[in-house]
Amino acid sequence: MSVGARRMFACATSVTVVCLLAAGGLRAASPQGAQAGPATQNAGERVPMVEETFKTVQLLRGIPVDTFFEVMGTFASSMGNDCTFCHAANSALNKAAFAEQTPRIQRARQMITMMNALNKQYFNGAPRVTCFTCHGGSNVPKADPSFMSQYGEPTLDPDARDFPTDPSVNVNQVWDKYIQALGGAEKLAKLTSYAAKGTYSGFDTDRSTVPIELYAKAPNQETVVVHLTIGASTRVFDGRNAWVAGPEQPLPLLTLTTGNVDRARLSALANFPLGLRQAYPQWRGGRTILNDKDVIVLQATANGDRVAQLFFDNNGLLVRLLRFTITPVAFVPTQIDYADYRELPGLGVKIPFERTLTQTYMQMTLQFTDVQPNVAIDAAKFAKPAPVKLQSEK
Repeated sequence: MSVGARRMFACATSVTVVCLLAAGGLRAASPQGAQAGPATQNAGERVPMVEETFKTVQLLRGIPVDTFFEVMGTFASSMGNDCTFCHAANSALNKAAFAEQTPRIQRARQMITMMNALNKQYFNGAPRVTCFTCHGGSNVPKADPSFMSQYGEPTLDPDARDFPTDPSVNVNQVWDKYIQALGGAEKLAKLTSYAAKGTYSGFDTDRSTVPIELYAKAPNQETVVVHLTIGASTRVFDGRNAWVAGPEQPLPLLTLTTGNVDRARLSALANFPLGLRQAYPQWRGGRTILNDKDVIVLQATANGDRVAQLFFDNNGLLVRLLRFTITPVAFVPTQIDYADYRELPGLGVKIPFERTLTQTYMQMTLQFTDVQPNVAIDAAKFAKPAPVKLQSEK
């Protein structure tokens, strides 16, 4: 991990817990042609736009708050730095300082304007030229030829959306091997729910562990309750909509939209993988290397965009799920890594006991210590959570 990456990770808690709680932030206006996604959930719930939460945003109006998280994380990832590189140095400890207009914020606005103009003129407004295109994880744009890149060891990004289809990868056989590796379709069909307890660690806990509960019900409902030291944080996908309600959030109730709600859907489907294959109508296969091991990757397309990728190891097990959110500035990835597959007692079905969620602004790991299959779960567990009092209001 690079020094820049460590700095970005160190400040990720500030991005998630502080940045959007500030009196000001960045405002979001989608460039023409960008697919920022709908502002409401399927249930008709109105989702606040970022400018309703932040008052000093100028260029990025008109996107939901959860998409704004993705945009801010993209800036941090592209620059290989943390939020205080552009914002005031004391903003990590002083929320109001995020609203201060620094020279780098002014410069960032110029860069966004330039990027939007290029995309509008040459790519019909689609986010093809991004911050990462020039910066590539460095705060200094790369302009000169590099012999290290030309003659050095090539670096393969397993998460790349653009990769050649491998005709030797039979998509149907990949799915069949996956189901068989988990115990077979007959046994999987008998798993209808489970309740898990374990630990959670992430940027919002400063990497210390806190208790969690996970409730899953077939075919695609999932609730995770994280018992933070400042209060419980509840993340719900009810089969259609997704929310987060916790004292660390920017709003008393954060409604997930577009790619984020679809990532929650895929996560819930992966608990009962017989239905995961039908998540998208079209898949293509390829090969890549993940953690120094050969893996097969299946990629799904939605509305003409490559939006989801699933990675399977040589045993046929799902080891990574990747979902891209389309924002005004980039296709932003969110990934879930799966590990520590164990067999559930009495069923002969394997599930991953370890799950790591990585976003451009956040990373968290769930480790189960106890899983009870086929238990009765109250439907209220998957209901829309009640708004909570924010940390800044206490």
